[in-house]
Amino acid sequence: MNLEEQYDRIYKYLYFRLHDQHTAEDLTQESFLRFIGSRTYQDENRQLQYLYTIARNLCSQYYRDKMIVFNFDEMLDIPQVEESEQSLLERISLIDALQKLSLEEREMLLLRYVNDVPVPVISRLYHISRFAVYRRLKKILKKIKDEMEGENG
Repeated sequence: MNLEEQYDRIYKYLYFRLHDQHTAEDLTQESFLRFIGSRTYQDENRQLQYLYTIARNLCSQYYRDKMIVFNFDEMLDIPQVEESEQSLLERISLIDALQKLSLEEREMLLLRYVNDVPVPVISRLYHISRFAVYRRLKKILKKIKDEMEGENG
């Protein structure tokens, strides 16, 4: 596993959860310090899972300490260049559909489709089988599709 490659992904994961650049940077750095300082990850060849577990736990601790509510809407609030009316409506519909998902469902989408975390790693993070991960992802995507079709149809 290339640590430099994972650094940006862990930062992106934490930034999407926290919406604060400095806190995400601090927790990313803390994640890697704990990761490197531990020998646990070397023993079982589960480095990526261990790294995300550390980041996830630090993020959870931060929320407990600050009692901040995760706002998924801000995650997608990226300015678009000359966005057509149709794509703007689709984007609004997507944001609305994503807001209706649980935090765990949004996190699973982020891990798999934004950070390209392999399914076996996600399955170990959530303590479920690979097949359960595939089923959940399929169910989540269907929920989003149904919600968007319901709004547009």
